Amino acid sequence: MSTSPFIEGLAHRELRYQCCVACGAVQTLTRYACRSCDGNRFDWRVSRGEGTVFAVTVVARAPSEEFRALAPYALVLVDLDEGFRLMGHAVPGVAIGDRVVADYFIHGERTLIRFRP
Repeated sequence: MSTSPFIEGLAHRELRYQCCVACGAVQTLTRYACRSCDGNRFDWRVSRGEGTVFAVTVVARAPSEEFRALAPYALVLVDLDEGFRLMGHAVPGVAIGDRVVADYFIHGERTLIRFRP
């Protein structure tokens, strides 16, 4: 089974993102056209994983059985220093405006992101 470079990066404890060859715009996850110029050539880069918390929510009722054991858990949107926004888990107590760094944890058979101060 083939996975995206983003998912492969998580397994290697790397936060990967795309950079458009034509205009330099950055984006997370796999896209086939640049959100800025519609270019279709990208380089994959590795983020330092550092950024600022944009939003926080606490999930008290897990969306599936798979995540029930984690509840309650915090999810955050983080503006990464490289210029893209990403959602991930967070350690308890993280607040909007906090500087955080990406860390990783295994849940089931997947590697997930957990931001911490």
